[in-house]
Amino acid sequence: MSLDKHQMAALVARDIPAGAYVNLGIGQPTLVADHLAPDSGVVLHTENGMLSMGPAAPGDAADPDLINAGKVPVTELPGAAYFHHADSFAMMRGGHLDVCVLGAFQVSVTGDLANWHTGDPDAIPAVGGAMDLAIGAKSVYVMMTLFARDGSPKLVPACTYPLTGVGCVDRVYTDLATFTITGDAVIVRETFGISVGELSDRLALPLR
Repeated sequence: MSLDKHQMAALVARDIPAGAYVNLGIGQPTLVADHLAPDSGVVLHTENGMLSMGPAAPGDAADPDLINAGKVPVTELPGAAYFHHADSFAMMRGGHLDVCVLGAFQVSVTGDLANWHTGDPDAIPAVGGAMDLAIGAKSVYVMMTLFARDGSPKLVPACTYPLTGVGCVDRVYTDLATFTITGDAVIVRETFGISVGELSDRLALPLR
């Protein structure tokens, strides 16, 4: 069985090192906050200016003034701190984040990332802070479905969409498999409802 987005988020949360400083990108990556163990020591950073963000705020507990960068109401953990947007980006660009988790339109076998624009004339570009995160974080995890709605692979020999970062992706978490990107090879870590051989055939890529 393929994984749903919550199961994917749980896998990402499992692999984040204890005590890491982490930024969760807009969209599905924000779900990772809901799956971190309370004793993990992971400190979540938001690009709109917060450290020690907690899980999403349930129902009536939502505070419209307490949101993440994707405008989702969140909670705060003990010791939470708030700061200027510019300071937040200084943390991102200055190498102070251990991990960022981003969505993607495409990831190449050499770890290139395309996640801000499909290049279509009617598409709305969404740069945000992804370029700063992709280059500034010590490790970049991508969380995405492995195939687009039209069936085309998102893990590709070379990105055809405008790049966000070059050679920056370390791991890819998808609904059908998880991968390590070394720059020289794509290593399959786990599969879900599909064999490595079937994956290789569908992606038309050499996998290890």
